[in-house]
Amino acid sequence: MIVVSDTTPLISLMKIGQLKLIYQLFGEIQIPEAVFKELVSNKKFSEESRQIQESSFIKKVKVTDVKSVDLLRRSTALDAGESEAIILSDSVKADVLLMDEVKGHKIAQQMGIPLMGTIGMLIVAYNARLLSKEEIQACINILKNTGRHISDKLYSQLMHKLGM
Repeated sequence: MIVVSDTTPLISLMKIGQLKLIYQLFGEIQIPEAVFKELVSNKKFSEESRQIQESSFIKKVKVTDVKSVDLLRRSTALDAGESEAIILSDSVKADVLLMDEVKGHKIAQQMGIPLMGTIGMLIVAYNARLLSKEEIQACINILKNTGRHISDKLYSQLMHKLGM
């Protein structure tokens, strides 16, 4: 299975102490260089940077189609990480792109790239019995309290899938 990730799902998983879910669900994932830079460049988050750099299941990949990345950035106003993640996903025929940002999600969807966000990963983890309902609720509370936006619609879908 080929899985590519944008920045936000990885940050969200680190915030809830569940980065290991990436490995448990997918094994290895690929991140483009721009995503890697976003994850490790902020000196305020040295612990998170260390986690990314030391995770053997996260592989930094160079996106070779820089013209497509540039065109996508200029035509959509997506950032470098989102643009590289979409182009990388398309070029390696990824089985899934992990992405939370609405605009990037819509563009990748229009391109026919299979997508999953942080909430989707939590649902898959629940179905695989890697997380309990209570653990997922705690994760959602942490995400909300740390400024991650979770729409009411997405939250309702999650609660429905958990039987709550």
